[in-house]
Amino acid sequence: MEWAQAPVDTEPAAATVLLSGIPGSGKSTVAAALAARFTASAHIEVDALQGLIVSGGRWPSPERDEEADRQILLRARNACLLADSFAAAGFLPVIDDVVVRRAHLGFYRERLTGRPLHRVLLAPGAAKARERNLARDKTLTTDWTPLETVMRAELADEGIWIDNAELTVDRTVDAILAATGLKPAARPVGPQRAPGGPGPGGR
Repeated sequence: MEWAQAPVDTEPAAATVLLSGIPGSGKSTVAAALAARFTASAHIEVDALQGLIVSGGRWPSPERDEEADRQILLRARNACLLADSFAAAGFLPVIDDVVVRRAHLGFYRERLTGRPLHRVLLAPGAAKARERNLARDKTLTTDWTPLETVMRAELADEGIWIDNAELTVDRTVDAILAATGLKPAARPVGPQRAPGGPGPGGR
């Protein structure tokens, strides 16, 4: 069977979504559900990009760690590169990352300039985030709830804030669509998996 090379890029995606919140805010679950509302989309989970590092990786820490801070920006840069590539090929990129500081948001904003950037912050509150973290199969060993105070202090005037403490995932996605004006598919579509291959994992 002869393989013919086809153009990769097509009509570009209308926008990029940067979905943020502290651990336990529901951002990964909501990002996947938001992406699933579109016929062509990609969920870019920044934690998964960090997990690609085989040796020398440093995860974020509450303690001062310059190397971990450098890698936070490295994975953000990689997320931007992926977002631009997906968007150029017609897939709406939904980036999911913990962005609570103005400088971190500015790093994204400087690199995602080719289309509108919708900045969405999920803010269920520190107590609800802690409750959700404790209910996870894999409980976080670090208490990240103080980031809620940092996020509210540095990003209070940035983006779209959604209190999803009492909202279902679908209602949260509805609120994001209403606030951004993004137009989804006529009905929700599920994430695609390759025949015989593994599907996406939930978090």
